Amino acid sequence: MDALAGSPYQGYLYAYPHKTAYRPLAPRPALRDVWAAERTDALFLYLHLPFCEMRCGFCNLFTRANPPAEQVSAYLDQLGRQAARVRDALPVGTDFARVAVGGGTPTYLTAAELSTLFDLVAGFGARLGAVPMAVETSPATATSDRIGVLAERGTTRVSIGVQSFLDTEARAAGRPQRRAEVDRALATIRGHAIPELNIDLIYGIGGQTAQTWAGSLAAALSWQPEELFLYPLYVRPLTGLGRRGPLLNLADRSVPDEPDRGAGEQPDRAWDEQRLALYRQGRDTLRAAGYRQLSMRHFRRADLPDLDGPGYCCQEDGMVGLGCGARSYTADLHYSFDYAVGVGQVRAIIDDYLRRPAEDFDVAEVGFRLDAVEQRRRWLVKSLLRVEGFASAAYRDRFGSAVHDDFPTLDTLADRGWLTAGAERIALTDAGVERSDAIGPWLVSGPVRAAMADYALR
Repeated sequence: MDALAGSPYQGYLYAYPHKTAYRPLAPRPALRDVWAAERTDALFLYLHLPFCEMRCGFCNLFTRANPPAEQVSAYLDQLGRQAARVRDALPVGTDFARVAVGGGTPTYLTAAELSTLFDLVAGFGARLGAVPMAVETSPATATSDRIGVLAERGTTRVSIGVQSFLDTEARAAGRPQRRAEVDRALATIRGHAIPELNIDLIYGIGGQTAQTWAGSLAAALSWQPEELFLYPLYVRPLTGLGRRGPLLNLADRSVPDEPDRGAGEQPDRAWDEQRLALYRQGRDTLRAAGYRQLSMRHFRRADLPDLDGPGYCCQEDGMVGLGCGARSYTADLHYSFDYAVGVGQVRAIIDDYLRRPAEDFDVAEVGFRLDAVEQRRRWLVKSLLRVEGFASAAYRDRFGSAVHDDFPTLDTLADRGWLTAGAERIALTDAGVERSDAIGPWLVSGPVRAAMADYALR
C-alpha cells in the first residue's frame, strides 16, 4: 500500500527518532565523553516537570496527574542533583541560547516551587532574562502568583493549552474546563510583562463543526496572541480517549509515533476529511488575520521576528534535557530515561528516577545512536516539515553531498505536487504542508521504523 495515499493523519513527527526507537545503552556512555567533542556554546536547555492537575483524554505525554506533595518536593530535589552532575559533565564554556520548561504542566508547581525551579535553571548556567525562555501552563494553574514568578524570572513566552473555547468540546476531548476559567487565565498572562503568548487549539473533536471551530479561532484571536498552534486530534492507545473507544465517528487507529500493533483498524475517512477541512479553515483564518505559517501546526504573527533568533538551530545544535521525561541530543546520540504512556508505568519510571543515586546522572542510559545516514535524515525531516523549507546549499555545506543524491525519493513528493525543488530552495507546497503528518512518517528510515514497531507500548 502506498503510505502517502492513505490518511493525512498518521503521526506527529515532532522529533526524530521517536523515543520508541530508543534502547538501553550498553555500556552506558559517560556524559563527559558524550559532550566532549560537541559544540556547546549555543545549546537548548529543557526541563521536564511530569506533573499535571489532570490528564487530558488525548494526552500521551509523560506525566502524572495529582501526585502527592512530597513526591513533587522530592522531584525538585532530585532534579537539582541531576543538574549538578550534568553541568559538571559539560565542557567549559557551555552556554544556552534557549530555555524551555515543559511537562506535564510546570505551573502545577506552587509559586514557591517555581522560584526554586528557576534558581536551579540559573545555577545551571542559563542566563535568565537574556535568552528566550518558554514555559507551559494550563487554564487551571495560570494563577497570578505563579505567572508573576514566571514574569519576574525572565520568561519570554507562555504557552497555554486551551484546545477549545467551548466547554462541551473541551469535555468531548477529555478536558473538563470552563470558559470563564480560560478567560481568567488568559487575562492573567496578558496582565504580566511576558512578551509572548501562545494558544494551543485542537480540531477534529467530536461534535465540532466549522461554525464552532470559527468561534474558537475568533476567541483566540481576540487575545492577539503572538503565536497559535493548531493541532489535529489523535486518539492514541493508553490515553483516556483511547480507552473510551471510538469517539462518535472518530475511530482509534494506529499511528507511527505511538505503535499500536493490535489495532489494525481502517482509517475513518470521514474524520480525515473533517480534520482536513478544519485545518484549511484554521490556516486561512490565521493567514487572513496577519499570521504567517511556520509549519503545519505553528503560526506566528507576521509583524514579529523569528522565535529562534540568532545563535540556535534545532537541526544542528544540541539539547540538554533535565528530568526523567526529558530527552537530550548531540550530533550522533539522542538519549533519555525510559519512556511510557500508561499511568502505571509512568509512575514506576518517576519512582525509579527519585531513587537514583547521584552518580547515575553521570551517564546516558537509554538512547539511539545516529550514524551518518540517520544524521542526514534527521536534518532533512526537521527542515522539510517547516514551511520555509531549506536551501539546497545548506544541506551540501553540512554534509558534502546533494540532498537529491542522498534522498532521490523526494521526487515522489514533487510528482504529487507536494514539493517544489528549485535550484536554490526545497520546500513543501500548501498541499504538502497539510500532509505533514503523512510525509513525516514516510521519511522515517527502515531501521528506525523497525525499532519503533518492536517497541512494547506500556
